[in-house]
Amino acid sequence: MSTTHTVTSTDGTDIVYDRYEPAGESRGTVILVGGAFSYRKFPKMVELAELLADAYGLTAVNYDRRGRGDSGDTPGRYDVAREIEDVAAVIAAEGGSAALFGWSSGAGLALRAAASGQVVGISRVVAFEPPFVVDRTRHVPPPDLTATLHELIAADRPAKTVQYFMTKAIGIPAPFVGLMRLTPMWSKLKAVAGSTGHDWAVMGEYMRGEPLNPADWAGVDMPVLVLSGGRSDALLRTAARAATAVLPNARLVEIAKLSHNPNVGLLAPPAGEFLTEQPAPSS
Repeated sequence: MSTTHTVTSTDGTDIVYDRYEPAGESRGTVILVGGAFSYRKFPKMVELAELLADAYGLTAVNYDRRGRGDSGDTPGRYDVAREIEDVAAVIAAEGGSAALFGWSSGAGLALRAAASGQVVGISRVVAFEPPFVVDRTRHVPPPDLTATLHELIAADRPAKTVQYFMTKAIGIPAPFVGLMRLTPMWSKLKAVAGSTGHDWAVMGEYMRGEPLNPADWAGVDMPVLVLSGGRSDALLRTAARAATAVLPNARLVEIAKLSHNPNVGLLAPPAGEFLTEQPAPSS
C-alpha cells in the first residue's frame, strides 16, 4: 500500500509522489528517479518500490518527475537545475535524508544531483545504466537534437516527438519504434512525450561521444552502486564502466541476465542490499 503526497519545488512546480512504507521499522528512505517516458505509476517502478519496501524494509518514495503523471511542468523551459531542485524538495519533505535510485536518465539525474553540491541529505546512490555516450564507436545523437526536439514538443506533436527521441537520442532502430506504434504502450509514451525535453536537459551534454570528465563528478563523495545488465546494449555497459571509473566512491555490479528493460526481481536484490548494507530480512 502507498500514500500519495505533494511537495512544491523551488520554482513553484508541484511534484507528486507515492510513499511505500515497510511493515516494520524503516531501514532508511530511498527515492526512485525514473528515466525517459517513465512515471510513478509505471508498473516496473511500482514493483520496484513495493519490493524495496516489503523485502528490504525501506521507505520507498516513487515520484513523478516534472512534466509527467500528476506533477506540474514548465513547458518550453528545460533546465537540469530545476530537476535537481525537485529532488531536493522531495528529500526535504521526507525528513531531510535519503538514498537515490536512478534508472537510465534518472540515474544521470541522481548522479548530477549528488554532484551539484545543492542537495542536502543524499546518503547513497544506485545508478542503473545511466545512458552516457562516452565514445563514437556506436550511436551518437546529432548536434541539432536540442533544437529539433524542442520544436516538436512546442508544436504538440507527441507521436513525432516519441519517434524522434527514441531514434535520434536513444538510438533505437526506426523499425523497432514503428512496431511500438502498434502496441498499447504507444499511447502511454505519447502521454509523456513532452517530458523528453527534461530528459535531454539532464543527459545531453554527456551524450556527445566524449569521455566523462572526473572533475564533473568529484562532488559525488557518498557510496555509489552502478548497476548494468549483461543483456543490455554494449553502449550502456560501456557507460556503466565509464561512470564507475570517474566516481570517487563507486563500484560496479553487472547482472548477467538483466536488460535495460529489467526483471525487477533481479534488479532489486543488489540495490536493496547496498542500500541497507545487509541481505533482505526474508532471505
